[in-house]
Amino acid sequence: MGGGGSKEQSVLQTPWRTMNWGKKKDELEWLKSFRLQSGHVKCLRVLVCGPAGGGKSSFINSVDSICQNRITSPADAHNAQGTDLQLAKTAGQSFTLNYKTHQIQRERPGQYFPFTFNDIMGFEGTRGILLEDIELAMKGHVKEDYKFDPESALDDSNDSYNNNPTSNEKAHILVLVVAVNINDVADQRMFKKMTEVRIAARDLGIPQIAILTKIDERSSPLVKENLRNVYSCTYIKNAMEKLSNTMGFPLNCIFPLKNYHAEIELKDEVDMLILTALRKILDLANEHVNATGVAATNLSANNVNRT
Repeated sequence: MGGGGSKEQSVLQTPWRTMNWGKKKDELEWLKSFRLQSGHVKCLRVLVCGPAGGGKSSFINSVDSICQNRITSPADAHNAQGTDLQLAKTAGQSFTLNYKTHQIQRERPGQYFPFTFNDIMGFEGTRGILLEDIELAMKGHVKEDYKFDPESALDDSNDSYNNNPTSNEKAHILVLVVAVNINDVADQRMFKKMTEVRIAARDLGIPQIAILTKIDERSSPLVKENLRNVYSCTYIKNAMEKLSNTMGFPLNCIFPLKNYHAEIELKDEVDMLILTALRKILDLANEHVNATGVAATNLSANNVNRT
């Protein structure tokens, strides 16, 4: 497979995944009325991870923009396409260094949706965030603003280590964010890191989905011209299938989309792709929290009965 300049730019006559592009209003209404299924937690925690430059922070910003109905930038994002000398020096390096929690504000100031996003340091070729730190973040042991060290994992002697995390501080879903051309540019070490993270989440019972970003930059010119061609583009379909085969993600847990970057106004097609992925994220996280709460209640009841 090649990138945006490749010969592989064919378009399927019939989209292989159906998408109702006219449902933005319905999706927004669903989002506005979204509630937690269980009182086990106060807020769903979405842990976002992935290779440096994949668009983790931009995805958080894009979700925030849609929720506030205007372009916003609460999470620091790096322009990986920049040609400035300083940007060139940082290419392939994570722009996010600290553990950050991002609340998603509703249209009214001071009111927030019942879910948050956690941004962490990205994966890099030989450096980047350590698997141990990602596992600690999933378990809720990492305190806000901890600066990740690619040489040494956080331990319980550090002031940033949370010894007794609550259910609210644990991750309820893992979202892997990668550029659509990840299969073309990443080596086996990167895929090994991503697979290890996914296995760690699985062992903790945490659901996972994958997001393919930059579909307008790295695939077919026809997608750049019209995002509605996303599920007719063979390059994107092949990228999703290869990621599924390589890492085991079911295809219905992989979502291609475009983050907001240069735009100053929202666009319906961009919003629909992001909202579709967001609904899946929140549904899976909600189900996970509900199941965890039921299991905890049953365990407590059994312990009472034994006494």
